[in-house]
Amino acid sequence: MKAQGGFADRTDAGRQLARELETFGYKDPVVLALPRGGVPVAFEVAKTLHAPLDVLMVRKIGAPGHEEYGIGALVDGAAPQVVIDEAMARTVGASRDYIDMQIAKELAEIERRRALYRAGPPLVLKARTVIVVDDGIATGGTVRAALQGLARTEPAQIILAVPLAPADVLPDLQKQCDRVICLSSPYPFRAVGMHYRDFRQTGDEEVIRLLAEAKRWETPDLRNTG
Repeated sequence: MKAQGGFADRTDAGRQLARELETFGYKDPVVLALPRGGVPVAFEVAKTLHAPLDVLMVRKIGAPGHEEYGIGALVDGAAPQVVIDEAMARTVGASRDYIDMQIAKELAEIERRRALYRAGPPLVLKARTVIVVDDGIATGGTVRAALQGLARTEPAQIILAVPLAPADVLPDLQKQCDRVICLSSPYPFRAVGMHYRDFRQTGDEEVIRLLAEAKRWETPDLRNTG
């Protein structure tokens, strides 16, 4: 299904994505949003599918002295997963001690953000259908790390669902999950925000409000409290 003329805003994108996802009939899915922009989109998906909603925080692990140069990532979850490019780590001189220190730092940041969003313990993902949602994909780097980490949590299947993404990044992502649902691959792509009429920044207050509202349809046994 192709969305014509872009999207009005993230709510509109979420509703269109939800209608597409409904056609697949997934049983008891879990919806994970990449914050912050993915949360309004994922909220509409979770509401339509009557599925629990959580945020999936992915933190980059940078090279020594060049933190913007990623050598891996830490993916939030009931059992947080670390994805490290070992060859790249050796090339940039990242020792095991350095990597462990960065993991501890990023875990603390994930916990700070989870407390800020009042999201509670992460959802249990094992043997569940996990639907990962963002407001769009540009290069795919963050989503790629998220999918690699999620695969280690032993879900029944992983579905990547986004309103739009460049056509050339989708084949690689398709290898890392069971299905990719993408409503539109405009060309030229340029940037995600160019395909929304309203792409104002999603604030922490909106994330907190939507996550709290989604708790209304969540059953109490879905989170890791141990």
